[in-house]
Amino acid sequence: MGTTYSVKIANPPANVAAAQLQATIDAVLARIDREMSGYRPDSELSRFNASTSTDWFEVSADVIAVVDEALAVAAVTDGALDITVAPLVDLWGFGPSGEPAELPADELVERTRTRTGYRKIATRKQPAALRKEIPDLTLDLNAVAPGFASDLLFEQLVALGVNDLMVDIGGEIRARGRNARGEAWRIAVERPVDAEPEPFAIVQLDNMAVTTSGEYRHYYVRNGQRYSHTIDPRTGRPVRHVLASVVVVSTTALRADAWTTALNVLGEDAGYELAVQRNIPALFILPDGDKWRSRMTPAFQTYLAVAPQPD
Repeated sequence: MGTTYSVKIANPPANVAAAQLQATIDAVLARIDREMSGYRPDSELSRFNASTSTDWFEVSADVIAVVDEALAVAAVTDGALDITVAPLVDLWGFGPSGEPAELPADELVERTRTRTGYRKIATRKQPAALRKEIPDLTLDLNAVAPGFASDLLFEQLVALGVNDLMVDIGGEIRARGRNARGEAWRIAVERPVDAEPEPFAIVQLDNMAVTTSGEYRHYYVRNGQRYSHTIDPRTGRPVRHVLASVVVVSTTALRADAWTTALNVLGEDAGYELAVQRNIPALFILPDGDKWRSRMTPAFQTYLAVAPQPD
């Protein structure tokens, strides 16, 4: 998935060796890599993307679970989360080809949009399969696969009898029980700056997940205009709002992962209103001159261990 992982376990079961824990971690990550990697041509996802058939294409149940969750969030956000958006990401210079020599013309943006659209993908559970409506439709699961991987690894370790753990895959974190000091797991929310990470707030988790989606670090500037790596699938262009980052707490890392992306695209106003309406624990961080301010939903306050520090 092109990212890193960290697993912390406190009070491991006496009957489970460290080697068994590592083998479980390796097996889960290898499984997700075989299924959803966009980096290896033999993964299920890459083979589906390479296919031009509009017939059913058999995949694993894992892939269907991830795609179904993404489609559910897409449906209630009018496509703010869209796992078919990769051609637009590439067009704006945030894919493998890198920053473009020239910004894409409106006509090219609109033509590229015809190759995207979450409504153009269908799923089937039995037997598990995907079907694309147009031959050149592709899926990019980078916005949701790390969250699913974190959940799966978490569940596999709990099945071994591990009760106190924190799993972090690419910043998609799920935690349960207590840390080595016997305290609830505390997770720092980063201040949205390009420099070395420093805490803006701290959340406390027990059998919950937290993820962050941000506009810092991944962008470029042309003619004084900042172009974010986050593409709004509804316009085909980088988001134009001032929201710096959004943090979501949920019961699963997959769901938190999906919602952080969607709320980030929606922005500080529409995103906040939808989060409140759906009782989603969410924290929005915005610039305030050379400082930062925050806006959180009522549901988020439950998980705060250290309140946001604007300065």
